[in-house]
Amino acid sequence: MEQVLSSLPKGIKDDNLIVGYESKDDAAVYKINDNVSIIETLDFFPSMVEDPYLFGQIAATNSLSDVWAMGGKPIMALNIAAFPDGMDPSVIGKVLKGGAEKVIEAGCTLCGGHTIVDETAKYGLSVTGIVDTKKVLKNNNVKVGDKIILTKPLGVGILLTAHQCEVDTKDDFNAAVKSMTTLNKYAAEILFKYNVHALTDVTGFGLFNHLDEMLDGRHSSKLYIDNIPSVNANVKKYAEDDYYTGGSIRNEDMIKEKIDYGAAPEWIKLLGFDPQTSGGLLCSIDSSDADKALTELSKLDIKSAIVGEIIEKSDKAIYLI
Repeated sequence: MEQVLSSLPKGIKDDNLIVGYESKDDAAVYKINDNVSIIETLDFFPSMVEDPYLFGQIAATNSLSDVWAMGGKPIMALNIAAFPDGMDPSVIGKVLKGGAEKVIEAGCTLCGGHTIVDETAKYGLSVTGIVDTKKVLKNNNVKVGDKIILTKPLGVGILLTAHQCEVDTKDDFNAAVKSMTTLNKYAAEILFKYNVHALTDVTGFGLFNHLDEMLDGRHSSKLYIDNIPSVNANVKKYAEDDYYTGGSIRNEDMIKEKIDYGAAPEWIKLLGFDPQTSGGLLCSIDSSDADKALTELSKLDIKSAIVGEIIEKSDKAIYLI
């Protein structure tokens, strides 16, 4: 995709476009004036769960996330959906209901949308947000000495794989669903109080790849193995039993030469490359604010963790310690 995007005609440069596709950020940001900028993002995907209502909730939660990842607040959303011809309208209604409820919870307004016919059901949102122009949070503005905070545990992809193979427990599935349907709004509102230098969300590329994007070839990082959280204790068991997605392998192939694995066990590698659906925020925060922010974040149902720190650029981008 990088090769495709680099070959597209650029047109006249618009100086008000603060963030576009030239970077690897989470959404586009367009400056309206010195005080207000608009955030634009769009995301949709096929269902990873059987329940259409849960599918709508998960897809909407995921779509809204990129606005908070840019330091903003979502204000309006449009549905984007594809459904097979002849699908039961009640099923479609459940998908859209799940999505609408999450838009409302986000404090956002659902304004309509667009639907097409397709063999596979797909759903998501196009979301518009606003942000203080001076407080746009890009994903690659990390500083040496920053602590790295992750606001949701990892392993959703592993748990969903175990679920598809019918080896998981009900509690495993419920834990994955709780993570995927929890808005990043609550963690973001806490982080925005502090000196955050860079922010992104962890989605399909997994923790390691999203962190590598934040480092941007200009910094390196240490990740503390013992601090990397998993959704529950069974994630380790399922990973060791090879219940992981093909996406994990693709993610590893992309950047494995940039990682010093140290003595990390194999399951931690799988956890770090595990594709997350509606994952948490990954934050590079001033070290003086990290513990205070974590204390506040710890009051939320989904627990955060300080998982590492930013260091000077070295031979590798990521060192597992």
